[in-house]
Amino acid sequence: MILLLIIADDFTGALDTGVQFAAHGIRTQVVVDPQVDFSDHDAKVLVVDTETRHLPPKEAYDVVSRLTRRAKEAGVSYIYKKTDSALRGNIGAELSAVLEAGGDRQMPFFPAFPQIGRITREGVHYVDGVPVTDSPFGRDPFEPVKHAVVTELIAEQSALPSESFPPLQAEDPVPEMDGILVFDAGSLDDLSATGQRLMEEGRLSVMAGCAGFGAVLPELLGLTSGQKQPVPKLDPRLLVVCGSVNPITLAQLDAAEGAGFSRLRLTLRQKLEPGYWQSQEGKEDLIHIEEMLAANPYCIIESNDLGGNQPTADYAKKLGIDLETMRVRISGSLGHLVGSIFASPSLGTLLLTGGDTLLQCMNCVGVSELEPICELEKGVVLASFTYNGCTRHVITKSGGFGQANLLTDLADRMKTVN
Repeated sequence: MILLLIIADDFTGALDTGVQFAAHGIRTQVVVDPQVDFSDHDAKVLVVDTETRHLPPKEAYDVVSRLTRRAKEAGVSYIYKKTDSALRGNIGAELSAVLEAGGDRQMPFFPAFPQIGRITREGVHYVDGVPVTDSPFGRDPFEPVKHAVVTELIAEQSALPSESFPPLQAEDPVPEMDGILVFDAGSLDDLSATGQRLMEEGRLSVMAGCAGFGAVLPELLGLTSGQKQPVPKLDPRLLVVCGSVNPITLAQLDAAEGAGFSRLRLTLRQKLEPGYWQSQEGKEDLIHIEEMLAANPYCIIESNDLGGNQPTADYAKKLGIDLETMRVRISGSLGHLVGSIFASPSLGTLLLTGGDTLLQCMNCVGVSELEPICELEKGVVLASFTYNGCTRHVITKSGGFGQANLLTDLADRMKTVN
């Protein structure tokens, strides 16, 4: 029976939290289906990607509310609303949905992910030492974060009361206020100590946070088998498919190219013209891409323009499409590309960066369920799935974190694993 339901708003976020349990040997399934039938799953931990990050707040609220009510009716003991560690998405609306549909009077919320330099101090969320609004996430062209004060961000979409609190220590009184309790955390110890104190008081039946607090949940909930998941044998060839515009990811691509990765930037037509890969020209391009994969063990295919993405924006304007349509077309193009070459003997291990990219790629090969295995690096998840009766592996990561040499380090590590 499912003990814990994790509700995420995008695919990579679902995986980077679910893997915290899988790494402890706990059967964990990740599905993209807010209408999921709980009786069809025998995992202890079920992670549902609702794909609500880009929906209007009211629609996101309704999707998450319905899922929460159904989980309660199915007897799920704990519900964790997974949020983005850079505060993107419909956070206020979705926290409200879980708290109200779950029937509790308060919900602890842990925005921090100190393991990757994202902390909350005196109610303000920081990324690598600066308020999140001053980080690259505040300048994101698709979904800029407009509030660094977490309670202000919640209030933009929720009428529920919210208040910030310092980390709890042993025997500290637990706040009694109704609503959303935002807890500061600057370290993993802060998350663990606060979680332990709340668990002692029975205050974790509904809760929220990112993969940071997710890392301490297995211990808090007693979900540890003591058996670590081994890293399976992987094809040492690596294809990185990137739909992220985050400058941290772009620096990783530049470093990999400097170390010898072959790098292909999609053209404007390849990215934005519907049906391009089914055209004669598109089919010829796919042949050239397979030739590139066959000739090079390490490759990058990305959707960014050289020197900035203004050409893509200008071409989208020429086609009469808005930012949201542009985002969907780009991720869809990457998905169709991967789907077209998926059976190629030249395709090695896939690394997909960005939740939209991962979702579209999996959709195009007909996969809606993944099982996380382990983290290869912090926030870099290895997962498996079944395709045409065979088990395949994919590496996933969100766009905005990791050191510049992350991709080359992964390539070197894959050599030693095999």
